[in-house]
Amino acid sequence: MKISWAGLIIMAVLCIAMDVYICRRLKRNGYRWAMWFNVALALLAAVLVIAIGVMPMSRATTLNSTFVHCQYMLYTFFAVLTPKALGMVVYGIGRWMKKRFSALCAFIVAALVFGVMWWGAIVTPGKVEVKEVELAFDRLPDAFDGYRIVQWSDAHLGTYDGHTAIVEKQVQAINDLHPDLICFTGDLVSRETNEAEPYREILSRLHAPDGVFSVLGNHDYDNYVHWDDERAKLADRKALCDLQTGIGWRLLNDDHAIIRRGNDQLVLIGTENFGDRPGEKQGNLAKAYSGLRDGNFKILLQHNPYAWRANTLTNSNIDLMLAGHTHAFQMMLTLDKWRLSPARLKYREWGGAYNEGNRWLYVNIGTGMVGPPMRIGATPEITVITLKKKH
Repeated sequence: MKISWAGLIIMAVLCIAMDVYICRRLKRNGYRWAMWFNVALALLAAVLVIAIGVMPMSRATTLNSTFVHCQYMLYTFFAVLTPKALGMVVYGIGRWMKKRFSALCAFIVAALVFGVMWWGAIVTPGKVEVKEVELAFDRLPDAFDGYRIVQWSDAHLGTYDGHTAIVEKQVQAINDLHPDLICFTGDLVSRETNEAEPYREILSRLHAPDGVFSVLGNHDYDNYVHWDDERAKLADRKALCDLQTGIGWRLLNDDHAIIRRGNDQLVLIGTENFGDRPGEKQGNLAKAYSGLRDGNFKILLQHNPYAWRANTLTNSNIDLMLAGHTHAFQMMLTLDKWRLSPARLKYREWGGAYNEGNRWLYVNIGTGMVGPPMRIGATPEITVITLKKKH
């Protein structure tokens, strides 16, 4: 996490100007208690910004607990700033429209925003939403009609700072679904392998008749901290791969596996992260499986949904791709079957099922958090995909 001092100074000036205006209005209207409460909040915000600015966040030697605490401090800062800013907007609109209750409306909006932000930080991350999805295919072998796959993605285990209860709940939810196959589509950690160590035994409990398969996500390559020694970085990445294979998962780094049911089979392919940023196009489909246009039914595990249009659709006849990565930007509004997320501004496919003809992509919005430690509306997701033979 890099801190821009210029950005902090600009933010500080804007915050001071806003707080001076708020305090003057409160004092003028006789709300001295509210004025002093706002002063206390402003001082808290200033202390948080200074503390964040002096913390060394980018080095590999930084403890994960320090990094997590910094994330919560930064979130607390914005949980103070955002309600006040939106309340000011409402108050300004009310004054412009000459409404009598503009101050009350501003307070209500600020209180609602504050409550939603902290509900998203404290309550929603501990929930699990199991999504049942049924996808039909012409080419699906008869023996795999009704085959159940559980997809889990973007655990970001460093999020929980060694506290195991939430991850235990997620693992138990997966096992309770009794799937034929479990697939993890990347980002087991956020920064380094040691984030996953407290969860080794819990992760080893995952079980399915046809196994647990995984691929690496962009955060699993140790690119989000500064390493003094490139060999140490590569060793840490290898340790993460060894951890996954050591607990019984099969890591498909540009590799494939054949899953059989009697005389029928499907091919499960896994590629390294193929992302939209420079240097993130490690995945190699041709290396993972040479028969990319053969008659076998094929499923691809790939962390980034960007790869579906950039690589998968054009270079193969893969039937189903499973991806994660987007988190739905950890903010989502759902009304019945209609969903809205800021993730759609960046990703054409950001959450749920998408198809081109009879070829499908499913994007899981993940369970963990990266950046702001919150999920507003974007409840942690475990997906059960049932394959059906199209008749």
